[in-house]
Amino acid sequence: MTGTAARLLVGAVVVACMALVGPSTPNGARIAEPLPVDAPKDVVPNRVMTWNICNPCNESRHNLGRAAEIATYAPQVVGLQEACVRDVEAIRDHLQYLYGLVYHVEYGSVLRSWGRCGGLPWSPGGFGQAVLSAAPMTDRVNVEYPDGGSEDRGYMAVTTLVDGRPVRVFNTHLAQRRQEAVRAEQTGVLAAEVARHDRTIVLGDFNAVPDASELTAMWGLAADADPKCGSSATGTCEPTTDWHSKFDYIFLRGFVPLVHGVHPTPYSDHNLLHAGLRL
Repeated sequence: MTGTAARLLVGAVVVACMALVGPSTPNGARIAEPLPVDAPKDVVPNRVMTWNICNPCNESRHNLGRAAEIATYAPQVVGLQEACVRDVEAIRDHLQYLYGLVYHVEYGSVLRSWGRCGGLPWSPGGFGQAVLSAAPMTDRVNVEYPDGGSEDRGYMAVTTLVDGRPVRVFNTHLAQRRQEAVRAEQTGVLAAEVARHDRTIVLGDFNAVPDASELTAMWGLAADADPKCGSSATGTCEPTTDWHSKFDYIFLRGFVPLVHGVHPTPYSDHNLLHAGLRL
């Protein structure tokens, strides 16, 4: 290969790479979305959050907005469901470099899905749950339910700090709607593990309304972060989805809720749910 041909080849490779990663000019730089004036400047040590970030799925262009939504409340612990590893990595980077919020991350992937999460056909991206925590996490477990229903489902658990105290945090996503019997089995598996701990926080998308029979095992162990919401059909549970149902929960065992909030977002058909806690 001549020197001229080699230079042309290198130039073509550089152009191709720029097309893939985007420009390095200021126009291609990441710009933080503005936060409300009352947004915390640092992580709130007694605040936890749960959020199913899919739908729209496989939309990496939304990760800046997702990071801004999390930074608006700056929780100590965030449980994400239907999360691609590469999206969580991007959200975590945006939180650190744009908002100064540093999180550790652990994953509870249940699928390797090129169609959902990209990657290479022989090395697809991980899809499932993830936990972000401002404190280090230990003793991670990742469990797939024996029957996932129409798609593999599971839970993950870590030990970390909330309000300066060690706590076992669970993060789960149960089977889709119209699979009540499957969800009941999944909740039984989860509840048996939760019952082993005196102080736990269970985050997740349970795909069931509060008075659904498949949640009985959880209500027997823990209370929702919303003190007005319970297993009774007469409870006043704030919806957490675009279709006006409560599917998302922060179940507490050994904690007392101080305040909670549900916030619609354009980046998912599930709302952000967060809560402040005390022992």
